[in-house]
Amino acid sequence: MKFKTIIFVSIPLLLITLLFIPFKSALVFYKENTDELAAYLPIDAGDQFDIIFTHSIHLTDVVEKYHVTENLTIIQDEIIFESFGIGMPSTVEEGQTFEYKDGRYHLGNLNNVFESMKIRNGKTVSKHRLRWKNHMEEKMVWFNDYFEPGAWYTVKVDKLPLWSYLKGVKIDERSK
Repeated sequence: MKFKTIIFVSIPLLLITLLFIPFKSALVFYKENTDELAAYLPIDAGDQFDIIFTHSIHLTDVVEKYHVTENLTIIQDEIIFESFGIGMPSTVEEGQTFEYKDGRYHLGNLNNVFESMKIRNGKTVSKHRLRWKNHMEEKMVWFNDYFEPGAWYTVKVDKLPLWSYLKGVKIDERSK
């Protein structure tokens, strides 16, 4: 009788734990300033990703390179761009690197730390992309495959419970 009671109590507790206790980290896109999950990309400490967008005035690509730290913050490492002007860096601070190669400017060693970032999917020039490596294969998706042009998101690395993984939109599920 005790064994049946233990099993009867243990199975629901195990299911609740598996479904609702955060266990796996992901780069999470929350709608605006809410906790409503719009999409996620499974990611771990040490992983790198890029956000690429076409500058709405210069109409050239800008690549922002990031990596995830052990405590699940995001560090911006580098910005690569083709034209100076509105919204582009114009100075190099102590410890940063700056070089021109292959027709592009590389501002590196940025070490900009973010707990979260606010990102708007372009509306005028809607060509935002997310790029990462998955098992040594480079992958890239267009924001427009997941997000409305002009909409904005809070992006951060969070640990998600299994329930969020099951009901959420995993980035790369719809990529071509």
